[in-house]
Amino acid sequence: MSRRVLPYRVPTEDVVSADSWRLVVEDGEVPLPEAMPDWDYQLDLLLRRTVRVDLERARRQSGLPDDAPLVLSAVWTATGSNLSGPAEQIPMSSDATGIAEFDFRLRGADLGGLLLLDTALLLAERRVDARPSTPRRAGSVLWSDRQTLRLQGDAPQFPMAVIDFARTSFPDDAAWHLQISGGLDSATMGSLLLLVNERNGATANAFQKASKPSPVDRIVLSAVYADAARIMVEHALNHDDFTEDTDFPEGSLGATLLNLVEQLFPGQSITDIRLRRQQSPALFASDLQAAVKIFKV
Repeated sequence: MSRRVLPYRVPTEDVVSADSWRLVVEDGEVPLPEAMPDWDYQLDLLLRRTVRVDLERARRQSGLPDDAPLVLSAVWTATGSNLSGPAEQIPMSSDATGIAEFDFRLRGADLGGLLLLDTALLLAERRVDARPSTPRRAGSVLWSDRQTLRLQGDAPQFPMAVIDFARTSFPDDAAWHLQISGGLDSATMGSLLLLVNERNGATANAFQKASKPSPVDRIVLSAVYADAARIMVEHALNHDDFTEDTDFPEGSLGATLLNLVEQLFPGQSITDIRLRRQQSPALFASDLQAAVKIFKV
């Protein structure tokens, strides 16, 4: 990772010794992999990392006084959901040992796509009497690094929530509802939300056991995924600007829908698919049912 040129003095890279991020699993901890092919949005991530800082050298080389308050900060960003936020901040006072232990959980429903983990050593407070060549603003970066994790689960690429439909405008006895909002250029994770009715025990239980589903759970999940695919394909075809030649932004709803249509109808043009739906909607429904391989468990 290239070092940014900053308008103030910063310490040399060797004042910080940072271990790699570790992923906490059932059997203990493993080094953070480059990708998690089996990840889905119901899987939270528990992450840990140890960072050691030579505080005396960090302050001296930056032109800071011995009592300048520093903080180690971890921030996460998920490209799939277009969400980000602070994960944990650890103050490094003048009498600190210089060792920080990060330990936090990220909700799977907030993630997706490429997960960026940024760690930084920051000036914690503004210095009003600082020289121009030294850090003076709160949040000034003295050191930073980034690790990435690609979350590429096979589950439908949108978050879900289990709620009581009786408290909503949805029919009380409906089992699920796929909510689509925003335009085709909107981020996929901010545009799609699968709502599951907690009153429908079979559906709610199937999603709770999605990582280790029973034969009945697999049938329920197959029905939900097939219906979600149908809704997404029909939503796409209803947009005249949805074509294979449209350059949708990466991670956008349009790009996700285009990828889905290409997977379900390989080698077929969107124009032909749209005409088939318009002219023979019942046959198109059967084509889509076959394409998603419903109930092939």
